[in-house]
Amino acid sequence: MNNLPKIVAIVGMPGAGKSIAADFFKKRGIPVLRFGDQTDIGLKELGKVRSPQNEQWYRRKIREELGMAAMAIKMEPRIKKIYSEHPLIILDGLYSWEEYLYLRERFPQLKLLCVYAKSETRHARLEKRTIRPLTKKQAQDRDIHELEQTNKGGPIAMADYIIINESTIENFITHLETLHQEFSQP
Repeated sequence: MNNLPKIVAIVGMPGAGKSIAADFFKKRGIPVLRFGDQTDIGLKELGKVRSPQNEQWYRRKIREELGMAAMAIKMEPRIKKIYSEHPLIILDGLYSWEEYLYLRERFPQLKLLCVYAKSETRHARLEKRTIRPLTKKQAQDRDIHELEQTNKGGPIAMADYIIINESTIENFITHLETLHQEFSQP
């Protein structure tokens, strides 16, 4: 089992810093597979334009068809494609408890990295971001939706690694560097 590639899924609430963490690993040559890309792929396969409404429609549609593990089911072939070629794979944006259980059964070496920040910190970040900014109310509503409708709390609670991202970006990167070194060990 030690010779198997490591798979680390990044989890956390909106605005915690998951994308920054994924970008950190990607810049170091580690393959990063985004769960969100699966929505784009699905829309393209169906000939639909990418829009917030279509993205929401697609996610709902495949979860109705495949259950709450739908995104993991759709991601599995992409993971397997690069699985044997890389000692470390990062999965960006695992959401549901069911996705976690599905992937853990197929990839027992799966680990969870939770990026954590308090809600007030996250909501302030979401208000300031340039792409899809959210008001405080929209951010609160999204938190509730993700916890109640996508079962996001389970993977966060089961995290193998936790980085608290409440300080500077430099401090966050320092924590990521430490994890990168640990993940890179044979």
